[in-house]
Amino acid sequence: MNRFKTSKYKNTTPKIPKKDGWIANVRGGSFTSQGNHIKSSCSLVAFNTDQAGGGIVGLSSLNPGPEGKWTVTQIPCHADQVTDLDFSPFDDYLLATCSADETVKVWRVCDAGQDQPGSAEVTLTPGDGRLEIVLFHPAASDLLAVASTKGVQVWDIKRDSALTVLEQHADQIQGLSWKEDGSLLASSCKDKKLRIFDPRAQPSAVQCTQGLLGNKDSRILWVKDDNLLTTGFNQVRQQEVRLWDSRKLSSSLRSVSLATSNATLMPLFDPDTGLLIVSGNGESVIDCFELTVTEPFLSQVSHCLTDTSTRGVALVPKLAVDVSSCEVLRVLQLTDNFIVPISYQVPRKAGQDFHADLYPDTAGHTPAMTADDWWKGENTQAERVGLDPNKRPKANTPSAKVPSKGLPRDKSKEEASTSSSPVSTPSSSSAAPSRSPSSTSGLSSGFLPSPSPSQSSRAIQNMLGPSSKFRHIQGSVLHRDTHITNLRGLHLTTPGECDGFCANGQRVAVPLAIAGGQIAVFELSRRGKLPDTALPTIQNTVNVADFCFDPFDPHKLVVAGDDAKIRVWQIPEGGLTETLTEPVLVLKGHTEKIYSIKFHPHASGLLASSSYDLTVRLWNLETGEEVKRLSGHQDQIFAMAWSPDGKLLATVCKDGKVRLYDPRKSGLPLQEGPGPEGQRGARVVWVCDGKYLLVSGFDSRSERQLYLYSAESLGSVATAPADVSPSTLIPFYDPDTSVLILTGKGDTRVYIFEIAPEAPYFMECSSYNSSEPHKGLCFLPKTECNVRGVEVARAIRLGKTTIEPLAFNVPRVRKEFFQDDVFPDTAVWWEASLTAAAWLSGSNGHHRKLNLQPKDMTPVSEAPKEAPVRKYLPSSVYLEEKTDEQKKEELLSAMVAKLGNREDPLPQESYEGVDDDEWDD
Repeated sequence: MNRFKTSKYKNTTPKIPKKDGWIANVRGGSFTSQGNHIKSSCSLVAFNTDQAGGGIVGLSSLNPGPEGKWTVTQIPCHADQVTDLDFSPFDDYLLATCSADETVKVWRVCDAGQDQPGSAEVTLTPGDGRLEIVLFHPAASDLLAVASTKGVQVWDIKRDSALTVLEQHADQIQGLSWKEDGSLLASSCKDKKLRIFDPRAQPSAVQCTQGLLGNKDSRILWVKDDNLLTTGFNQVRQQEVRLWDSRKLSSSLRSVSLATSNATLMPLFDPDTGLLIVSGNGESVIDCFELTVTEPFLSQVSHCLTDTSTRGVALVPKLAVDVSSCEVLRVLQLTDNFIVPISYQVPRKAGQDFHADLYPDTAGHTPAMTADDWWKGENTQAERVGLDPNKRPKANTPSAKVPSKGLPRDKSKEEASTSSSPVSTPSSSSAAPSRSPSSTSGLSSGFLPSPSPSQSSRAIQNMLGPSSKFRHIQGSVLHRDTHITNLRGLHLTTPGECDGFCANGQRVAVPLAIAGGQIAVFELSRRGKLPDTALPTIQNTVNVADFCFDPFDPHKLVVAGDDAKIRVWQIPEGGLTETLTEPVLVLKGHTEKIYSIKFHPHASGLLASSSYDLTVRLWNLETGEEVKRLSGHQDQIFAMAWSPDGKLLATVCKDGKVRLYDPRKSGLPLQEGPGPEGQRGARVVWVCDGKYLLVSGFDSRSERQLYLYSAESLGSVATAPADVSPSTLIPFYDPDTSVLILTGKGDTRVYIFEIAPEAPYFMECSSYNSSEPHKGLCFLPKTECNVRGVEVARAIRLGKTTIEPLAFNVPRVRKEFFQDDVFPDTAVWWEASLTAAAWLSGSNGHHRKLNLQPKDMTPVSEAPKEAPVRKYLPSSVYLEEKTDEQKKEELLSAMVAKLGNREDPLPQESYEGVDDDEWDD
């Protein structure tokens, strides 16, 4: 190549989509291994996660589903950390994983929305210690290269033993790569040597040279023809990229030094375009180079700064790129919480002609040979296919539909024609409609026919995804006249299991930073500035651990103290007028400090309490006795919550478990499931009519996360990241609207989600931000809401010196009507439906329903429809066909109007002449 010849890829530009175009619900693995942590086929993306100690692999669809969202699921693969993974180049659904548990497993995975296999199709045990790298052969089917700490083995997955075991390396193997035709295997090692093996000829290296300069991690790739590329570090600890000729390894052809950094460089190479992607693990920079076998060898194309740091990178196979937008590469960047698809596009006129010069033929899905053929000495590269959409196989109509659950997935025609894989497939796969790789997604392939206008509008709606009717919800503090101000001496460091304060429709209880565990009680009806003088309080004599109002008696306040006792206080009618020192009841039984207390949602006088003694106890306040004791926790109990029907009690514990109890049947948990990995605190609440448990907690990196678990199996359903903050998010769930409102003590932001019982589960709404940090929120009964203003929730916000009502309104246009779609009949949860004794004997209660519709308002569902007002002339006025005579008449009229009427006399014709006699002398 002439060094002065302009490259057609020199202006290739990386395009990072907006955040709604990222794959969410991802937890990128933060552990160290020699793999890239993420791989892609034409249909799926597999990636390492931190869950279950790294033994779980995450799986996502490559392209968004019908609703514009990605489906993400997890597959428990190994008993220890998954170190590397790879998709077969000939089967989009054949995934190999290797692990620190010393096994290699081959999985027949399904689309992300379907049930995944419970066990691997093939399990290999190389018996050489911890495994680091697994790599499919680029031309032969069923062939794997597996690298352990110091050794490399080549396996035919149909056999029970390795085809060959290569010579041990002197130190840790850091990189492994097949040549494009699969004849040779190259490795890089911590001993700074490059080795080239011919696995079929001899177990020892056919070439070995001292090639790397730094001691840190390196990677190696076969690139064009006989050339190798390594990434590592030079002697001054700079990141370095080197190009080598495998025929003479004595010195490199070219080297490029990048930044001074400790991050391991992960290289990706596209042999079709010669483009090289380099990204550092833990960095937010992705570089693109063009590689040639002659001068200048390496020339930089782009330097991309990403929004988040990289955990891993992968190239999407060329068969799945969008040729209609001149996309020549797509890189998947794995981050802590997202997978970011970065599209590299050549600036050309897109969407019309196929630019054949940008897309040489690429390797297809058809293997060139079997593992036996390769082992016998055959060398053949995989058949190459063109990317021109007009010359590719057309997709059958049935294959364009999303396959229903339980049906075999579609396979490409190339794959179906040469199915030589030994891994079993469903017996009905032969009857499945074939699908070319170009038809795996209409979003990325660009090979499907143009949709009709109605299809386009639906596609736009699907890309936007499902939206919540509460997405524009607005939080606002009510007028200052409704505030209680001049609060002084508040206790701002209550335990993490305590909400910080509590309220009901009549009063607010706030702990004070005064010795003796004193609590101030303020009547909401007495607004304004508090006097500077001392106020009457409740004196507990010990520090307050948790406290709450009885939901069925607004005058009863229950307080748990550090002395393992629970005190019940009776607030006089009209509020406190004098300091209370004697509770009406003291509950004794716990042997250590109490964590939290919760009233039963239906039975009056039934209270649950959790303690440092690792028990949960149920109390009957009518008799003052302990009636049940629940055990089975191994560590601190973070939170507990009653199910909506009051039958079950859920707890989340510091030992990383979520537990369900049926207190009337047994004192031991009915079932246990994995909970948040972080140990800083958690809260739990039942959502979606008791079908799911929502837990707000922390992940292993101490970042706040929301977790959704199935109440039936306690299996993880979905997660949603929040932010980084030390305080636990305290959730409030409104069963009428399925709106979840969360905030933490000391936060200024209030998060709002609508929780759906199916994907995407979490639908984020507008958040509320206050100007100053708050102690928290306590929500009031639905009857306190202003339904005329479409107020769906009313809370009390405790600031540093104020108590402020906070309203959450849904913006609506026709507020003169009752918005019955957001105000269904609400449960009167502030009235008991049975006694504690009745519930303990086996009875169950149900709250009565209350209609919130004012008598003088008509439901919006019954409101007359407004006639649409046309602002513009109908399109028919502009589009109606006119005859040639009409067009001529209109043109003539326009010319006459512009030039004037030619039949009028000319100005000079009105001038008067001179008489003849005036010409005489």
